[in-house]
Amino acid sequence: MDTLITGARLLDPANNVDIHADVLVSGERIVAIGYNLPFVGNNCIDARDKVLIPGLVDIHVHLREPGREHKETILSGGRAAAAGGYTAVCAMPNTWPPLDNAEILRYFAGKANHAPVRCYPIATITKGQRGQELTPVLDLMAAGAVAFSDDGEPVSEAVVFREALQHSRTHHLPVIAHCEDKKLSALGVMHEGAHSAKLALRGIPAAAEESMVARDLELAKETGGRLHIAHVSTALSIQMIREAKTSGIPVTCEVTPHHLLLTDEFVTPTDTNSKMNPPLRTAHDVHALRLALKDKVIDCIATDHAPHHADEKALPYQDAPFGIVGLETALPLLITHLVNTGVLALPELVQLMSSKPAGILNLPRGEIVPGGLADLTLIDLHGVKTVTPGNFYSLGQNTPFAGLTLWGWPVMTMVNGKIVMRDGVVYE
Repeated sequence: MDTLITGARLLDPANNVDIHADVLVSGERIVAIGYNLPFVGNNCIDARDKVLIPGLVDIHVHLREPGREHKETILSGGRAAAAGGYTAVCAMPNTWPPLDNAEILRYFAGKANHAPVRCYPIATITKGQRGQELTPVLDLMAAGAVAFSDDGEPVSEAVVFREALQHSRTHHLPVIAHCEDKKLSALGVMHEGAHSAKLALRGIPAAAEESMVARDLELAKETGGRLHIAHVSTALSIQMIREAKTSGIPVTCEVTPHHLLLTDEFVTPTDTNSKMNPPLRTAHDVHALRLALKDKVIDCIATDHAPHHADEKALPYQDAPFGIVGLETALPLLITHLVNTGVLALPELVQLMSSKPAGILNLPRGEIVPGGLADLTLIDLHGVKTVTPGNFYSLGQNTPFAGLTLWGWPVMTMVNGKIVMRDGVVYE
């Protein structure tokens, strides 16, 4: 079915598009952009006072299937993505069993075919995420892997990670590094500092991340491998990445909304939704992350969407799992707290959440040009809603942002020319 979207502000910074016009979609593509376009049909969307952008892309989510379907499934996570304005997501491999062989990737692909958005698998770097033996790269690529990561577990053995980076150079797929020295972070539950001491909670030092960032950057320099550093959270990590980029090391990195918006002062032992890994850091770190967004040292924003069952998050702080959900709140959170406050311009945010993450993993992406793929998100910048976890499509309701009033919600998500979400309702 053809769709005509009328009167929107068309914003596609990667293609230098920022105009008010109509868009005609036929099949999977945009076939015309202009004014008073001829159209015969009923599928006409009045988008006046709204902004049409390329569909959001998240290269770091946890969909939990197979093995932990009580937390999330590929289908429920795909629905959450559509509700949040995402047209594509990349699933981390720390499922059970992990995504470390072609058979399990084919299982994932079969399930992903029923999701409303594009769901891509990231395969493990090592078999069983045990950090010892590399997975069969070519087999996994043939089965659809778009990158390799042991996210949730660092590859502690430098010789193994070095070999993985050598493969990434040969096969042109990034290695996504979870930078954590487990010996330094062991038993920690929040950032180590004055606030952790005040709360008498075991801290995770910044050095647990920074020491591994330094190691991985050095190995990337030596091998020329394609390194992507996940969920950067400290000022020193940013400084090292900045210097590495200046010296020509092929590294990219991401930051999460929660590390941009919250500090360790937010942590309270009675709310385990403040517990994530890496932990919330200091105001100094948050300031450095925001500057790095403006300076383009940080390449993209990813949610690290990590759903957990309510019973698990109800455990004592020391025992509760790390992680929060993010797909359904990321866009309005960042519009409200970064764009509306002048930290980022809207075109900068759009690139950080669409074309840039897609480019890191070489994924198809929406483009608002004639012939462009019709993966699109329509935003109501003036739309105001309160974050209500009970209304989430995700099976996880573990968010620290419950009850916040936010502006800038997605009101339509289109994937491959098909509307999969309209006014907050995800279509089956």
